[in-house]
Amino acid sequence: MAHEESTHGGLIDKVVKIKRCAAVVKGGRRFSFAAMVVVGDGNGRVAWGYGKANEVPPAVDKAVKDGTQKLKQVQLNGTTIPHEITGRFGAARVVLVPASQGTGVIAGAAVRAVCEAVGIKDILTKSYGTANSTNVVKATIEALINLRTQNDVERLRGVSLT
Repeated sequence: MAHEESTHGGLIDKVVKIKRCAAVVKGGRRFSFAAMVVVGDGNGRVAWGYGKANEVPPAVDKAVKDGTQKLKQVQLNGTTIPHEITGRFGAARVVLVPASQGTGVIAGAAVRAVCEAVGIKDILTKSYGTANSTNVVKATIEALINLRTQNDVERLRGVSLT
C-alpha cells in the first residue's frame, strides 16, 4: 500500500500508510492525519518516520523529517543481503532471504518500500503474523539492522570462518 515516492536531498522517502483520526468536538468531528514514511538513501541507510498534522502534506513532511534523523546503516552484499534473517515487532514476523542477481524485490507493499529505500535490488521475503503495515515496516528494519557480513562476524568473534 505504498502510496507515493519522492526524493529530498538524495534521500528516498516512501509513504507507507496514512491514517485519519477523528476527535469528537462540540460541532462534530475534527479530523487529523498521521503518516508513516520509510526514508533511505538507496545505499545502505534506512529508517522509518512518523508524523501527525491536521492535513496530509504537513504530516508527511514531519514523518520524513523524523525518519531522516533516525537513519541507520545496513550491511548489504552487492544488490542483496549477506544471509537469511527474521525480524520481529509485535505480532509481525518478516523473513528476508538473499536472492541471486536479477531476481528483483519479491515482497509485499510495506517490505518492498523498505527494501527499495535501502537500495536492495534482489531479495525474497515472507511476512507472517499481522498485516499491520506499521509493524511490518518496523520488523523489516529491525531485521536489516541485525544483518552481519562474514567479515563482521570474524572480527567480532576473533576467528576465521573460511
